[in-house]
Amino acid sequence: MLEAIYQRRSVRAYTDQPIDRTTVEALIKAATHAPSSMNEQPWAFIVIQDSKRLASWSDRIKAYVLKHVKPGSPLAHYRDMIANPDYHVFHRAGTLIIICARGEAPNGREDCSLAAQNLMLAAYAMGLGSCPIGFARPWLSHAKIKRSLSIPDAYAPVFPVVVGYPSGDTPAVQRRSPEILLWE
Repeated sequence: MLEAIYQRRSVRAYTDQPIDRTTVEALIKAATHAPSSMNEQPWAFIVIQDSKRLASWSDRIKAYVLKHVKPGSPLAHYRDMIANPDYHVFHRAGTLIIICARGEAPNGREDCSLAAQNLMLAAYAMGLGSCPIGFARPWLSHAKIKRSLSIPDAYAPVFPVVVGYPSGDTPAVQRRSPEILLWE
């Protein structure tokens, strides 16, 4: 387990090799074994494996982000990258899994983030790469997009993550030392 925690990387380059349904189901099952507040298990999943749809969404998400990014916001730093026509929001991965939270769950967003961590660690253990796609979340949350994905009003897309076979190694990123505010 510690190897997966310390060696998992956010992969941003994937091969064209598709992930089969059984593997995706195993990843989702691992996600559902995450802890959840009061055992609510507030998650639901959407799987998109249509590369043309993902490419189209990438263009639409980039346009949305560029339209809404404000100068001085943390996203402003990424403006040039997002504006690049070759940049693909989903890193050309073949599988997008969107983890949605049931709205009335007291800690649904946090619980879905825990499920995503399980999914990404399981992906690493299976020789797959993964990467959270934060740029996609605001766009996926629009009522029209939610309807197109059959997401009920009571659910919110919380954690989009791509999964695929890495095309090469992803180097480690330097980690900061933990900031401990209090230790009594």
